Amino acid sequence: MVVRSARDGDAPAIAEVYLASFRGLAFLPPVHTDDEIRTWIRTELIPSHEVWVAQEGEEVVGLAALAHDVLGHLYVHPDHQGRGLGSALLEAVKRERPRGFTFWVFQRNEAARRFYERHGCRMVELGDGSGNEEREPDARYEWAP
Repeated sequence: MVVRSARDGDAPAIAEVYLASFRGLAFLPPVHTDDEIRTWIRTELIPSHEVWVAQEGEEVVGLAALAHDVLGHLYVHPDHQGRGLGSALLEAVKRERPRGFTFWVFQRNEAARRFYERHGCRMVELGDGSGNEEREPDARYEWAP
């Protein structure tokens, strides 16, 4: 497994990881089509974020995206979870932002919340979902050294 900066040609693989991960969050309502998400990743996410990918062999299986001191996205394809890929991506983010960063997690995503808490992140705010497209209650976390 390798964690590296995303390349221009990674957009399709990043989109598939993102889509598969979101499908696993059954409590979320669909807000965008798959094609809208693929376009957004190619035209907005990658150009406006620092993006890292986790790669096994030649396959991109995870991603982390940072904008300033906000971790906007960290996803590992459901077929590749439980192998330390998420931990490796989070460690890369910590190295890039040694002074700390914040991020939001859906409150009902208990597995993600446990993952982040195991890695030294702490919840600092509960949200009512008014700040996300899904209108799903969320929680703001931070990691600080």
